[in-house]
Amino acid sequence: MRQFIQGIAENSHYQATHLLQILRRIQSRYHYIPEAAIEQLSGLLNIPRTQIIGVAEFYSFFHLVPRGQYELLISDSITDHMLGKKSLLDYLAKKLDVAVGEVREDGVVSLDNTSCTGMCDQGPAGLVNGLALTRLDQSGIDKIAELINQQKPLGEWPEELFQVDDNIYKSGLLLNQQIEQGAALRSAFKRGIKETLKEIDYSGLRGRGGAGFKTAIKWQFCSEEQQTERYVVCNADEGEPGTFKDRVLLNAYADQVFEGMTVCAAIIGAKQGFLYLRGEYLHLYDKLQSILAQRRQNSLLGNNILDTGLDFDIEICLGAGAYICGEESALIESLEGKAGIPRNRPPYPVTQGYLGKPTVVNNVETFLAAAGIAVNGSDWFANIGTEKSKGTKILSISGDCVRPGIYEYPFGTIIQTVLNDCGADDVLGVQVGGPSGTFISNQEFDRKLAFEDLATGGSFIIFNSSRNILDMVHNFAHFFAHESCGFCTPCRVGTSLLQKQIDKIVEGHGSAGDVVALEKLCQLVKNYSHCGLGQTAANPILTTLERYPDLYQSRLKEISFEPGFDLDGALETARRMANRDDAGAHLAQTDASGSRPVASLPPSMAVGE
Repeated sequence: MRQFIQGIAENSHYQATHLLQILRRIQSRYHYIPEAAIEQLSGLLNIPRTQIIGVAEFYSFFHLVPRGQYELLISDSITDHMLGKKSLLDYLAKKLDVAVGEVREDGVVSLDNTSCTGMCDQGPAGLVNGLALTRLDQSGIDKIAELINQQKPLGEWPEELFQVDDNIYKSGLLLNQQIEQGAALRSAFKRGIKETLKEIDYSGLRGRGGAGFKTAIKWQFCSEEQQTERYVVCNADEGEPGTFKDRVLLNAYADQVFEGMTVCAAIIGAKQGFLYLRGEYLHLYDKLQSILAQRRQNSLLGNNILDTGLDFDIEICLGAGAYICGEESALIESLEGKAGIPRNRPPYPVTQGYLGKPTVVNNVETFLAAAGIAVNGSDWFANIGTEKSKGTKILSISGDCVRPGIYEYPFGTIIQTVLNDCGADDVLGVQVGGPSGTFISNQEFDRKLAFEDLATGGSFIIFNSSRNILDMVHNFAHFFAHESCGFCTPCRVGTSLLQKQIDKIVEGHGSAGDVVALEKLCQLVKNYSHCGLGQTAANPILTTLERYPDLYQSRLKEISFEPGFDLDGALETARRMANRDDAGAHLAQTDASGSRPVASLPPSMAVGE
C-alpha cells in the first residue's frame, strides 16, 4: 500500500488540490480509504489528517470502512422507482444474499442505494465499482449475481450490461451540426478574439445550466480582471435527477465542447481548463482522455495552439458523488481537493474562483453552443428562439413516455409539442428542471420553454394519470435531505424536517395543522438557506401543494394534530421487560375532545420503576 500511495502522490506532484483524485484511486483499489493511507497522505501532501477524513466523509463514493470487492449501487431516482426499482432491489438483495446498506459476510459484494446516476432514459440503472449498469431487469440481475458469485473481473462481464445509449430523438440547431475539429478556433482567430466575444454577445447566448446569466458578460468580466492567472471550468456534474443531456453531449460532441472551452480561454487569457465530470460518468473518462490526447497531437491543445501563441490545456477531474458540487463555487472547492461546500458570494468566481483566481464556470451545453457561434456567427443563433431566450434548448426527457431521450427545441416551443414528440399520453403533469425546478399540471401545457416562462437546466420528468404525485414529492424530499452538504442550519435541519413532515403526511398520519406547518417550513428553508440547494429544496412541495391541495388533503386525518412520534410504540421494550400487555401498560395519545393530545405515563411503567 505504501508504494502505491507514494506513486499516486508523486504523479499528482504532491499537490493537495489533487486530493479528490487521489482518494478515488485509493477507494477503487482497496474499496475503502484505510487509516494507514490517510496517515501517509497527510505527510506526503502536508495537510492535516482531519482534512483528509473530512473530504472522505463528505463524498458518498468514499468509505472509511471496507465495502465489497464489487460495490453495487442502485439508483434511487423517481424515474427508477417508476420502472419497478424497489422490487428489483429486493430481488437483487435476495440473489446476492446481502442486505441493502451492508457488506456480505465474505466481503465479496456490498449493496446500497445511490442518488440518480444520469441514466433516467434507460433505467432502472445502477453502478458496479463506478461503472454504469443500465436497463436492469430480473434476467440481468440473475446474470450479475452469477458473475459476482463467480468473482469474474468486470472486464469479462458481457458488454450489454454496460451499454449506454445516446437516445437522440430530435436534433436542432446544435445537434444537427458537428463542426470540424479546430474550426471554431480558426474562425475565432481569423475574425479576431475581441470580435468573437462580440459575436457571442450579439448571439444572446445565456448559460444553459439553469441560471441563464449572459455568457459574453461573464467572459468579459473575467477577461478584465487584473489577475492574469485565469481558469476555464466546464461544469459536467449534472446531478439533478432527470438530467442526462451532458452525458450525451460528452459522448457524441466532446470535441466541440473542448473547442468551446478553448475559445473561452483565448478570450479571457487562461492557460488551464478543467472538465469536472460527475463520478457517475466514469465510463466516459477514458474516451474523453483519448479525445484530449488527439487534440494535443493536432495542435489544438498545449503550447502555441495553431501557431497563435495561445497556451492552454484541459484536465479532467472526476467527482465522487455529491449533488451539491453542481453549484459552481462548491465545484471549485471540490476541484481544489476540498469538501464541496458552497462559498459565500460575492466574490463571484469571475473575480475569485479556482485558487482565488478569476475563473469562468459554464455548463457543457454552453461551451457547445459557443463553439457553434464562433464558426457560424451570431445571427445563426440569435435568429432562433424568443426575444429574451435566443437559440435552442437541449432537453433530457424521461418518465411516462414512449421515447425517453434527448430532444432539442427552439426556445418558445410550447410544452404540449414536447409531449407529443416523445409519445406522452394521459399526462397528469411534468416536473420541469428536476427536483429543484417547477411542477406543472396538465392545465399548463400551453406554457413556453423560455427563460421568461419555464426556465430549465434541461430535465423533463413526465407523470401520467396513474401516478401519485405525492410519491414524487416524497422521493424528492428524501433526495434533498440526503444531498444537503450540512453547512447551514436552515438547509441541514430544514430538509430533514421537510422529509419527516412529508413522510408523516404520505403515510396517512398528517393533519390540517401539519400542512400549515409544512408550508411555513418550506418558506423558512427557501428564504434562509445558504445556497441554491436549500433555496429550491421546497419547490416540489410548494408547486404541487399549489396545484393539488386536494391531494394533500386526502391524506389527512380529521384531527387538528397527530404526533409524529409513537409514544405507545416506544413503550414496547418496557412492556416486554415487565411482561405486561394489559390496558394499563398502553398509552392513549389523544384527549376526549380530539384536540391536541395529552399523555401521561402509567405509574407502573415510569422510568426507574
